[in-house]
Amino acid sequence: MRTVELIQKKRDGQRLSRAELEFLIDGYVRGEIPDYQMAAWAMAVFFQGMEPEETTDLTLIMASSGDTLDLSAIRGIKVDKHSTGGVADTTTLVVAPLVASTGVPVAKMSGRGLGHTGGTIDKLESIPGFRTALSPQEFISQVNSIGVSVVGQTGELAPADKLLYALRDVTATIESIPLIASSIMSKKIASGADAFVLDVKVGRGAFMKDEEKAVALARAMVQIGTLAGKTTVALVTDMNQPLGRAIGNALEVKEAILTLQGQGPERLTEVCLQLSTEMLLLAGAAATASEARVKLERNLRSGLALEKFKEWLAAQGGDPRVAEDVSLLPQAKFQADVVAPRSGYVQEIDPLALGVTAMHLGAGRETKDSLIDLAVGLELQVSAGDHVEKGGVLARIHASTQEHLGAALSEAGQAFRLGDTQPEAKPLIYRKITAEDV
Repeated sequence: MRTVELIQKKRDGQRLSRAELEFLIDGYVRGEIPDYQMAAWAMAVFFQGMEPEETTDLTLIMASSGDTLDLSAIRGIKVDKHSTGGVADTTTLVVAPLVASTGVPVAKMSGRGLGHTGGTIDKLESIPGFRTALSPQEFISQVNSIGVSVVGQTGELAPADKLLYALRDVTATIESIPLIASSIMSKKIASGADAFVLDVKVGRGAFMKDEEKAVALARAMVQIGTLAGKTTVALVTDMNQPLGRAIGNALEVKEAILTLQGQGPERLTEVCLQLSTEMLLLAGAAATASEARVKLERNLRSGLALEKFKEWLAAQGGDPRVAEDVSLLPQAKFQADVVAPRSGYVQEIDPLALGVTAMHLGAGRETKDSLIDLAVGLELQVSAGDHVEKGGVLARIHASTQEHLGAALSEAGQAFRLGDTQPEAKPLIYRKITAEDV
């Protein structure tokens, strides 16, 4: 095979075979195919797209390009949950113990954040003593013992995707649905789960800004999962305002605890229940959505989900007392309130602007080598549609320095738009995509 012929074939809208894609990806990983040729191929894909089977072949090739995790020793059906990312998206910290409390095993590998705020692993590391690095044997043993473990990615998962993503980032080919879908699903498949529930965010604080593109991405990922033999469901959920009210690592852990206590924000709680319902259905732990929902709500009310959270923390070296005393979490030195400049209804809360503010405070990474301040961030006091009086508190800033505090007060204030009429509420769940839809 010759690389230039494969580039030309894709340029002309033809499908590449599994063998041709293996030649491209393996050659690129070994350094035998240069960046400029892979960039040309990625641009051809950007304009011509890929057929579902072709995208699945690419995904499986990337998934097998490095380490893979064998979870067959874990009893039961392993269902992984993945979010495409948003602001105040604390779902994993709630969903993992909630689903595990029903007897469904949760074995999840998560990453660190790059951008607005920390990732799931950063959030967990704000819990005193919590270990996010376990050996595969420890990971599997813990899930079999208590039903849940969430750890950082070990080894080299899908190195082909890492290389290709870096190339796409500097060649204006990021926004290709097949390449986005294969990037996400290659890492999921390499992580060893039996089935996937995908939370595809749409809106101002999400990668996908409009519903049509978000649905297209959801469909592409469900197609890949289905063709790869993994039962896959996607929910397209709103990110036109922050999902929860806490933005920042320790603050989001605190909010997850409140949610497990049955006192969390309505939007965050509902998305967690919806995602958990789908996980129970895929695991065969409930025959209907209503049956799954009853189980989950019961375990929230009874405290079983919170007890599973404590058990999970203790198993990974964390201090389970944080579930009763959130003051044990890292605390920022300075706090101040963002206040409303006028009375009115909250028309919009720009999640991207608040995410950037949190990053400037130190809650997220501007580069992969940036250090994170686990204590800092924001706590919203209002949601879109709420009425607020002049001088009322819109958000509370948590900062490590007076300088950061002052800058954040100015930045965060720009994220809120007030008006005289109550805005129309946006849906929280836009669509559910299943194998039948694709």
